[in-house]
Amino acid sequence: MTASGSAAAPATASATASATAPATASVTASVTPSPTVVTGLGIAAPNGLGTEEYWKATLAGESGLGPITRFDATQYPSRIAGEVPGYTAEEHIPSRLMPQTDHMTRLALTAADWALADAGIDTGELPEYGIGVVTAASGGAVEFGQRELQNLWSKGKEYVSAYQSFAWFYAVNTGQISIRHKLRGPSGVLLTEQAGGIDSLGHARRHLRKGFSAVVAGGVDAAICPWGWVPQIASGLMSTADDPARAYLPFAAEARGYVPGEGGAILVLESAEAADRRGAGHRYGEIAGYAATLDPAPGSGRPAGLGRAVENALADAGLTAGDIDVVFADAAGVPDLDRAEAATLTALFGARGVPVTAPKTMTGRLLAGGSALDVATALLALRDGVIPPTVHVTAPAPEHTIDLVTEAREADLRTALVLARGHGGFNAALVVRRAS
Repeated sequence: MTASGSAAAPATASATASATAPATASVTASVTPSPTVVTGLGIAAPNGLGTEEYWKATLAGESGLGPITRFDATQYPSRIAGEVPGYTAEEHIPSRLMPQTDHMTRLALTAADWALADAGIDTGELPEYGIGVVTAASGGAVEFGQRELQNLWSKGKEYVSAYQSFAWFYAVNTGQISIRHKLRGPSGVLLTEQAGGIDSLGHARRHLRKGFSAVVAGGVDAAICPWGWVPQIASGLMSTADDPARAYLPFAAEARGYVPGEGGAILVLESAEAADRRGAGHRYGEIAGYAATLDPAPGSGRPAGLGRAVENALADAGLTAGDIDVVFADAAGVPDLDRAEAATLTALFGARGVPVTAPKTMTGRLLAGGSALDVATALLALRDGVIPPTVHVTAPAPEHTIDLVTEAREADLRTALVLARGHGGFNAALVVRRAS
């Protein structure tokens, strides 16, 4: 595919492991694709464990940012993160899986359990090869990998777990979810950092259009350990502020970098026809449009690809900029990147032409889990008719002519645009439409 394709993530940025259905499986493509709807959500976030707990905290403007507790960060220049609170793995994960998973995969498995339960899907009642799994990843289960390599270096190879052979792998969430629920449809993993959560949903929609009944998709990440922390510090984009309320301020004049977090969201996507056939209890909304682009090489003089991603996603949805009721921004928190995003939004929608929000100021940037959580948040906003706030930012810098929502705002919301940019030049845009 091309970098500006509107129905798949960049081929150069993905690693997929497809489980092809056997010839006997009945999988046919429709001439006119059935709409893709979201019927289940599972959320694990720094300001709430579980969908409704997260949504209640988000509307109240409750932040989950704070000093790192998962490791001793006192000697690092960045010491603030968004950690998922109150999660006890043993309450959610079978004991046999504990030795072969780390914090990231346990959160992903839990979110997937919740999403499938929310959708009301009994996987045993659906075709054996009818449900796939597509997740996003940034670097795999780095906490597990760090521990086992420390054992190797300090004690010797006999102290390294046999599970190291796969537990660190960037596709581990996809694999463990598919094994746990016996989901043998097409599976894959997208490696586009923060853009990956959106890319996974776009990829899932492709599978549904081929005739598969459902796909479990999204992203959950957790890299709050030294091995996951140092590479982010090396990027030069992380905030070094020690006050959680002043560390991550996207679009503000005081913006000084981003704060990482852990967690994300897993969604259940179905074709509308399949959801009707099984009598799905509810629908959060429709995935109406998707596009992904790559930024050109530095120094080429060509514009960044975020604007093209938005234009292509709108075209894919059959909409114009005037049809969008709210934008969930990427919100890098880095002055140059904020400036570029704000300029893109102004060029497309006009000065203060559409409400813009960044509820990730309450969670931090969740790497591969970030944009999946933003999509889930956008769907909840459409459901309840309220735009969640961008906390800690009182107003955008004067140079940014955007209508930044800093307090929860009621609104008649029909469509939302969700944006994400991944480190390395990845851009993704997703249009979601309110359930009818």
